[in-house]
Amino acid sequence: MDLKLKDKVAIVTGGAKGIGRAVVEGLLSENCRVVFADLDEAASQELQEKYSHRPNDLLFLHGDLSEEAVCESVVKEAVKEMGKINILVNNAGVNDSTGFKCSQHKFLDSLKKNLLHVFSMTKLASDQLIENRGSIVNISSKVSVTGQGGTSGYAAAKGAVNALTREWAVELAAASVTVNTVVPAECWTPLYEKWINTQDDPSAVRKGIADLVPLGRRFTTAEEIADAVVFLASPRSSHTTGQIIFVDGGYTHLDRKLSASKSFHWSE
Repeated sequence: MDLKLKDKVAIVTGGAKGIGRAVVEGLLSENCRVVFADLDEAASQELQEKYSHRPNDLLFLHGDLSEEAVCESVVKEAVKEMGKINILVNNAGVNDSTGFKCSQHKFLDSLKKNLLHVFSMTKLASDQLIENRGSIVNISSKVSVTGQGGTSGYAAAKGAVNALTREWAVELAAASVTVNTVVPAECWTPLYEKWINTQDDPSAVRKGIADLVPLGRRFTTAEEIADAVVFLASPRSSHTTGQIIFVDGGYTHLDRKLSASKSFHWSE
């Protein structure tokens, strides 16, 4: 299926690794042009080198998106270098384990890292998105609906992302701008792998988590998240808006007996 993304221009925040990188590569595979912003210069340069044969299709911008001035610079540079913005993917963020006993300052810092740039990037890119009848795809997390414990800041930020998806879908509907969110649960990324490797028995912990996922008893891949994002960003999804879509192998919503017993099978 041609997703009709040829020569469209996308901004992807946090595009150097993990889900963000998979989104960047998915968009490039559909002949979209991509601007990605990230703090990790080494990973970003490695990604640029991989696509050095397409120098006009991929632009890396370094900066801390928790600062609104950096968000403004990313939007301006994208328009300057690429000529327009059709797609915004708000992906940047990190589960920083900011619990409810933290200081107010630390809680606000977590919101700054995980939420405020979503607001700033959307606001700043909105004129271009309206002009080009574009699309916004946000990346949330299962903690926004399940809770996790010990991560009040991240949960609050991702819950707000879900709410803003609906709010912005209403606000931008008259301009034919679609706004949707993709929600991962147990998705295998370099950051997840780094955490797993801090455990006493990483292999056992990984298997234990994978066994809780009903569909396939495995982690979701970053590419599977990216496939959903790229479709929602494309003109092929032009009448889908305000949706919060879980790409999680059934982890969040399916009956607990599916995850409690590996021997459970459907039967008539």
